[in-house]
Amino acid sequence: MDENAIFETFQSGFRALHSTETALVRVLNDIYLTTDSGNSVLLLLLDLTAAFDTIDHEVLLHRLHHYVGISGLALEWFRSYLTNRKMCVRMGSYSSEYSDLPWGVPQGSILGPLLFSIYILPLGDICCELGVQFHLYADDCQLYLPLNTSSGLSISTLTNCLREIKTWMTENFLSLNDQKTEAILFAPSIHCDSSLTDCGSFNGQLTTSVTNLGVKLDSTLSFDTHINGVISSSFFHLRRLAKIKPFLSRHDLETVVHAFITVRLDYCNSVLFGVSKGSIARLQMVQNAAARFLEGRRKFDHITPVLAAVHWLPVDVRIHFKILLLVFKTLNGLAPLYLVSLLQPYTPSRSLRSENFMLLSVPRTRLKTRGDRAFAVAGPKLWNKLPLSIRASTSVAVFKARLKTYFYDLSFNLSN
Repeated sequence: MDENAIFETFQSGFRALHSTETALVRVLNDIYLTTDSGNSVLLLLLDLTAAFDTIDHEVLLHRLHHYVGISGLALEWFRSYLTNRKMCVRMGSYSSEYSDLPWGVPQGSILGPLLFSIYILPLGDICCELGVQFHLYADDCQLYLPLNTSSGLSISTLTNCLREIKTWMTENFLSLNDQKTEAILFAPSIHCDSSLTDCGSFNGQLTTSVTNLGVKLDSTLSFDTHINGVISSSFFHLRRLAKIKPFLSRHDLETVVHAFITVRLDYCNSVLFGVSKGSIARLQMVQNAAARFLEGRRKFDHITPVLAAVHWLPVDVRIHFKILLLVFKTLNGLAPLYLVSLLQPYTPSRSLRSENFMLLSVPRTRLKTRGDRAFAVAGPKLWNKLPLSIRASTSVAVFKARLKTYFYDLSFNLSN
């Protein structure tokens, strides 16, 4: 499927080099650039009910044959794998009777998610035909549309797309949960009143905050709701870890701090580029508390030596680190195609020495709070500031090591 480009380009679920973060980076990139141009964007999050459990085997086998090109004995192998399955429920020594499983793909299996992705391939075709931007992560479907009357796109376009999707799902034994479908409107700037924009039939579903692939998005794109959640859960776990600290070795304590605190600070942190300094400072308080906890320091001890001792880059630097890592992977064929299309090499109008410096072109934007935060803009800006020795790294491991050393020296003034 990779070699023949059969996968849906904008499907990020269960695919190598793809993740929730790459999906969010692409969606937010499009939203930032659209709002930077002066248009609002309506984002619709669709919820499918028990999608993996209702897949029709004959329809799936048809997809495998006509979309993927599997036939003959190989197709019969898939038929044997899918059909005549049974299930039961066991609790201790007790077991229910076996029931037939005439639908669905085996969950918890290697093939299950891949087969589901093949099953819903036509979904992307529907969105493309109607001119609606979309992104899929397994059964999570995002539709987003610029509200721009001059381009001919309107709320009716999104309404028609949703109607077509519902019809297709009914024909393919999938169910869309209207009660859990959410809509959020992003305005061109923080000074615009989004409530003045008419979203037609979606007005009743509009909300000021949604959870998208584990990240809470708010209509102002300030990420305050998400940051509040990270801070609250991090301090909750720090208080719990304090109770078991006396029983853990230094190595094990660092492991659990990373498992419960650092992962929360780092999860999809690239989307936090451009948030207010106050928001970054609040996240930094979490990291400072975790470092003091790990090193056994007092609350008012100077934090810089502590962070340097544990080799933790500050929160804002970790955000830049993640973006630059995505840029490096994108330039070296280790990222989704939908990110590759966002970066363009810098080509000077006349022959200059800089054309051999591995620089990227930086698109022009209007607003720091919108266009400047898009991956297509922020990535090249940060990349071009790096020393050539880092940009020319030969592998991800080498790039990460050089980049961390570079940022570590800058953060803790070791170069001075």
